[in-house]
Amino acid sequence: MTTGTQKKIFVAGHAGMVGSAIVRNLQKQSGNQILTATRSELDCVRQDQVESFFAQHRPDAVIIAAAKVGGIHANNEFPADFAYQNLMIEANLIQAAHDHDVQELIFLGSSCIYPKLAGQPMTEAALLTGALEPTNEPYAIAKIAGIKLCESYNRQHGRDYRSLMPTNLYGPGDNFHPENSHVIPGLMQRFHDAKVRQLDEVVVWGTGQARREFLFVDDLAQAVTFTLDLPRATYEAHTSPQQSHLNVGTGVDVTIAELAQTIREVVGFEGALTFDTSKPDGTPRKLLDTGLINGLGWRAEVELRKGLEETYGWFLANVQELRR
Repeated sequence: MTTGTQKKIFVAGHAGMVGSAIVRNLQKQSGNQILTATRSELDCVRQDQVESFFAQHRPDAVIIAAAKVGGIHANNEFPADFAYQNLMIEANLIQAAHDHDVQELIFLGSSCIYPKLAGQPMTEAALLTGALEPTNEPYAIAKIAGIKLCESYNRQHGRDYRSLMPTNLYGPGDNFHPENSHVIPGLMQRFHDAKVRQLDEVVVWGTGQARREFLFVDDLAQAVTFTLDLPRATYEAHTSPQQSHLNVGTGVDVTIAELAQTIREVVGFEGALTFDTSKPDGTPRKLLDTGLINGLGWRAEVELRKGLEETYGWFLANVQELRR
C-alpha cells in the first residue's frame, strides 16, 4: 500500500471518453499514483484476470469508468451484450476491490437508471419507482445492480463504495460511430459531413421539442475526484444505506432543436435544418435533480456551447483516425 496521504488509484476504463477525462483530472493533482490497464492487459469481463490484476497491483482506490456503452440502435441490437458485459465488469471489479481490502471505490452509472415516466427533474429517490425505458432496459438494469452492489458491500462489510449517476455525456474522446453514437456526436458528424459535401439540408428525427440535459465529460471527471475526496461522514450525511448514489448534471436542459441549431453553428454548416416529424421524439424530458451533489459543493462549470466547441475541435483533429 502507498504511504502517507499518497494513493494508488486504479481507473478502470481509462482509454474511453470518461476514463481519459478522469485520468486528465487526476493528473492535475499531486501525490497520487494513477494505475491503468489496456483491454489487452486486463479484460474486466474475466474474473480471473481481474483478481490477478488486483493481487499484483494492490490499488488503494478504484474508479469504475469501464462499461459497454452505445446509443439507441446499439442497445436495441445487442441487449444481451449490454446486460452481460456491464454486469460482469462491475461485479468483478467490486468483488476484487473487496477481496483485496480496497476501502474506497467510485462506481459510475447513468441517468437511464430512472423510470421512463419519472417526475422531472429526477431525484435519486425515483430509483426503482417505475418501469424503465424499454430501449435501454438491459443496460439500465446492469447499472442499477452496480449501485446495489456498492450499497450491499457497504452494509455487510463496512466499505466506502460510492456511486455517481451522470446525465448525458459528451466531449473529447466521444464515440463517433455512424450507427452506435449518441445524439451529440451523431449530429456533429452529420453536420460536418453535410458541410464538407456542400449539402443543402440536414434532417433531424422528431419534432425537435424533446428536452435533454448534457454534461461535458471534464465536468464529470471533476465530480468524480470531488466525490472521492469527500470525508465519509460528509458523503453519508447526504445519502443513505438504501439510497447511496448521487446525480451528476448541469441542472439545465435544452430542446433537441436548440441543440441541433447550436451544433450547426459550431460546425459552420450553412444549409437548412429540418425535422422529420414522422419519426418519434422518445421520452419528452430527461433532467436530473442535482441538489444533493450541489449541496456538497460541486457544480458543473462548462457551458454547452463551449463544450461543443471543444468537442468539435477534438473531432477535427482526429477525424481521419475515426474514419478508418
